[in-house]
Order: sequence, then C-alpha cells, then structure tokens
Amino acid sequence: MFKPHVPTNLMPTGDVIPYVTPTAVTQPGQALAPAPCSCHHPAPAQPPAPARPTVRLTPGALIAVVVGGTTVVLVVGAVLVSLLLAVALCGVSLAICALVIRSLLNGQAQQR
Repeated sequence: MFKPHVPTNLMPTGDVIPYVTPTAVTQPGQALAPAPCSCHHPAPAQPPAPARPTVRLTPGALIAVVVGGTTVVLVVGAVLVSLLLAVALCGVSLAICALVIRSLLNGQAQQR
C-alpha cells in the first residue's frame, strides 16, 4: 500500500518503458558504479549543410529584373489611382444626389 506503483508508459510508437527496480542499497561514502543507460538518446547533430552559391546576374538578367520590377510598380500604381478615382466619383455623385434631394424637399416645404 505504501510502495508506489509506477505504470509502464505505452508510447505512441509502441515502445514500452520498463519499470526499473532498485538492485542495491548503497552505504554513505560508497561510490556508485555507473549503470548502463537504457534511455533513448537523440542522434548526433549533423554537420551544417554547405553554403549555397550566391546568385550571379548577367547584364541581360539584371535588365529583365529591373524592367519586371518597374512594370509591377506601374501596374500597381495604375490600379490604386483608378480605385482612388472611383471613390472620388462616388463621392461627387453622392454629393450631387444630396443637393438634388435637398432642393426638392425645400421646394415642397415652400409650397405649403
């Protein structure tokens, strides 16, 4: 009842860790012999992968990259400007509608 019972651990891999019972009681001052290790150690570290060579651009490839980047910037700029223009047109048309509705309501109020 007072002796703890440690259950075996069933790992997901199916390995069972056995329960280890103490084999001997040592006296104070007595050196312990190293016990053989039954645990699983990680694999030794792999040496780092060799460095990848740097990318070298030929003059033609450099020109292609610059032209491609410039094209992307111009296209994105055109899209953003067109969106801004669409928002401005919506605002102007809403303001015109508000003025027309206000004038219609003021005209009806003066006729009464």
